[in-house]
Amino acid sequence: MLYEIENLVRGTVVKRPSLYCKTPYVADVKIDNGEDILGHSPSLGCCGLADRGAEVIMSKLPGDKTKTSHRIELSIQREGEYQTIVGINPKLGETLAERALVNNCIENLDNVIEYSRETKFLNSRFDFSGKDKDGTPFIMEIKNVPLADYVDVPKKEKRKALAALEHKQYNEKIAYFPDGYRKNSTDVVSPRALKHIQELEEIRKTSNTRCILCFIVQRSDANRFQPSNIDLTYKQAVQSAVESGVEIKTIQVEWTLAGKCNFVRNDLPIHIFD
Repeated sequence: MLYEIENLVRGTVVKRPSLYCKTPYVADVKIDNGEDILGHSPSLGCCGLADRGAEVIMSKLPGDKTKTSHRIELSIQREGEYQTIVGINPKLGETLAERALVNNCIENLDNVIEYSRETKFLNSRFDFSGKDKDGTPFIMEIKNVPLADYVDVPKKEKRKALAALEHKQYNEKIAYFPDGYRKNSTDVVSPRALKHIQELEEIRKTSNTRCILCFIVQRSDANRFQPSNIDLTYKQAVQSAVESGVEIKTIQVEWTLAGKCNFVRNDLPIHIFD
């Protein structure tokens, strides 16, 4: 077990943004005892995982100085007889990455000599930096991956692509990053994520620093990962970075309804160029 969230409450998202607080980071949620509360949604709607009708698992926030009493951490996804618990709070990805680093769960980054959080290089602040077991400096950026599907195509093409599949098993999905709202289909989904990978590539080209991009796949129903075809600009940036020596890694975890997060694997197949 890598991590455990305590003081959990289950509920269903009624509306986001809230009817009473118009920030998109707040949702109206009806918890299982029938009470209506305001929930902090750090992942916004997370492509439906935290939007209207979504079954979510929340942690109780301490104190009473904020408008929200709970924070949405996990989403319950149902598919026929199967159920998958998905970690959707982006900060969970960073927490799990640190636990994985300390417990030597990241492939070829075990027994590090030292590490620090939130270190600035060039124009970005990266999640981790330090020295590996051989004394070589490293920088590692973490990206949370809550999304997976049987196909990785733009939304308008998804129904046709799914219909063309001859068969599908619930645990044979493609985990992908990034996806989310953008005004135009040609816009990048996350300018910040694009800047991170471009600057990792620049650092790798100009130093002996190991530059690592680690994707935390917070669901157990995927059997591979890829930079998404939904944002080809980002995908091409990742491809260029890999060709320059940037390392791409994955950590896959499995959540339980009780809020326990278990390590699954660090060798999820990564499809960069195909």
